[in-house]
Amino acid sequence: MKRFHVHVKVDDLARSIHFYSNLFGQQPAVEKDDYAKWMLEDPRLNFAISHHAGAPAGIEHLGFQLESSAELDAMTAALKAADVAVLDERGATCCYAQSDKGWVHDPTGIAWETFVTHGSATTYGGVPAPGASATSDAAAEGAMCCAPPAAVRVSARIPRAARPAGAADAAAVSGATAGSCAPGSGCC
Repeated sequence: MKRFHVHVKVDDLARSIHFYSNLFGQQPAVEKDDYAKWMLEDPRLNFAISHHAGAPAGIEHLGFQLESSAELDAMTAALKAADVAVLDERGATCCYAQSDKGWVHDPTGIAWETFVTHGSATTYGGVPAPGASATSDAAAEGAMCCAPPAAVRVSARIPRAARPAGAADAAAVSGATAGSCAPGSGCC
């Protein structure tokens, strides 16, 4: 069974934990210095908040938490059938969890995450921000966690039948850099 997921970046974590705990009638299932998550049963919702210096407040992304790798594979196939490029992340460390996930952007640009959690992790994110040193703080470490970075934003593919002769398989990705995972690069 799927669980809807919402991740919100907040300006004041303590104040937000207080607000959402009262709204949901329960304390977070996970609470860290920079992150909190509630696992609600009615409605089935994975609601997460985080605070990282320099990150603007607001909806970070939406998604679905799935219960098995088979469900993730089925949802990934459905998204690909909708002619969008899917960024596939296996073995990701994000939001204090080990997960396999897929990322897309809907036609309006909203990031959607589909994921299966395999266990907990001791860090917020597992991929340092571009140019960050190995000793960077948690804010820099988590910069690529919870949404595809701008360099790998996925964009809608043009259906093969509607493409001009000789056109690339995927739409161009703005800001993509050499070595980044982008539609048509062969890595995703």
